[in-house]
Amino acid sequence: MVNLVGRGRRQDRRRRFLPGVRPSVFVLIGALGLSSCQTNDTFFILPETPAAAEQTVDALTRNDPNAAMGAREHPRILENYGGQYRDPQVEKLVARVAGALTAVSENPRQTYRITILNSPSINAFALPGGYLYVTRGLLALATDASEIAAVLSHEMAHVTANHGIERQRREEAEAISNEVISEVLPGNPEVGQIAARGKLRLAAFSRQQELEADAIGIRMLAEAGYDPYAASRFLRSMAAYAQYESTGAEGESLDFLSSHPNTPRRIELAAEQAALYANVGATEIGREYFLNGINGLLYGSNPEQGYIRNRDFYHPKLQIAFEVPPGFVMTDKANAVVATGPGDVAIRFDGVKANGRRNLEDYIRSGWVTGLVDGSVQTTTVNGMSAATAKAVAGDWVFDVTVIRDGGDIYRLLTAAPRGSGALEDVAFSVRSSFHKLTPAEAADLKPLRLRIVTVKPGDTVASIAAQMMGTNRKLALFQVLNALQPGATLSAGDTVKIVSQ
Repeated sequence: MVNLVGRGRRQDRRRRFLPGVRPSVFVLIGALGLSSCQTNDTFFILPETPAAAEQTVDALTRNDPNAAMGAREHPRILENYGGQYRDPQVEKLVARVAGALTAVSENPRQTYRITILNSPSINAFALPGGYLYVTRGLLALATDASEIAAVLSHEMAHVTANHGIERQRREEAEAISNEVISEVLPGNPEVGQIAARGKLRLAAFSRQQELEADAIGIRMLAEAGYDPYAASRFLRSMAAYAQYESTGAEGESLDFLSSHPNTPRRIELAAEQAALYANVGATEIGREYFLNGINGLLYGSNPEQGYIRNRDFYHPKLQIAFEVPPGFVMTDKANAVVATGPGDVAIRFDGVKANGRRNLEDYIRSGWVTGLVDGSVQTTTVNGMSAATAKAVAGDWVFDVTVIRDGGDIYRLLTAAPRGSGALEDVAFSVRSSFHKLTPAEAADLKPLRLRIVTVKPGDTVASIAAQMMGTNRKLALFQVLNALQPGATLSAGDTVKIVSQ
């Protein structure tokens, strides 16, 4: 966690903003998750004040109720996002960028605690009291320091005007209003419409605050000496990544921050705002030191939670593996691995401790499966391991439920398909049959994927370098997105680019 205290000169700003948090939206059947690691280690960047002053973040925020709110939520954020990503090289990079921004912040006494989350998702958000979060997935997508500065300045803008508090107040007001209306008009169909209008008001409020945060962040970029157009550039990269993901996952929605305005309009407005500061001063992008800082950055799944390699999932620690059918794309979620494929068919994998359970049929019937079909539970074996299967129906969906015991663990493979699709049986059988124990040799060969910075040599092309990418069956597309290259773009000898490899 990076801790900073603002050293800026501006104190008269009173604009209100709203932080957005990308929610996890994919759920098949409620399930317990695999554990993740956490750490609360910190390092500091402190303000320029007399030497006698007490200079710790804890001391400066001791009586700040907003900081107390952020502190209460901080452990939950760590749990949901895989804990804190620790790498001194990356932490130094983020501290360098954030430190430059505090000099031009809205509130010179505001403290910031910046945590790099150990998550491959692309996200950044803020909590009250100066708690800022950025995922390593977002760092991997950026192409230079100015783009990271654009993200951090946006989140700092949220904090300095207590936007999380304002959001909470509005949500509480809407909740109270809805409760009163429900009591006054019980059973009236207009109650639902009134609640829906309240949600629309909150969404509109959120979008407006995001645009204002963009404007303040772009001003901070320019005054800190960074390229003010970095915000619009990074928004384009996020849009390109969303397109890359949705193309591979049969149209799954991947709006990065659900409360944000639609990306095309944000890009347009960010470029217009940047034009106002085009002649303010230096326009540093910081590409060289940024790429040096992220060279070796962990990419994709957390090794503690297994590896995704194209259509295969491997977990060396648990010594298990399985494969999804062609056309499916796997994603590592907070507490599970999910895969989506043709025809809206989806797969979810997770695990729980057996806790002395011996009968897998009874475990399936224990209540965690919604809509269990009577008489469908059957015992079987999967590559030498005890297993049981069942069917379930919920709404317009049908499910295949497979549980597999391995020692003290029970692994769960849940396959979902729309009613009448005809694909459920084949997909579920394919995944179930592929589930197996890793041999020691197979486990030893697995290494985490990392970002590597390579220099383009004479004769190299986009296609030839993209062919070196690992962990994806769409090498060219991912290479272009990670390097912000448009289709048809070329490379020159001496250019530096990012690839994903072991």
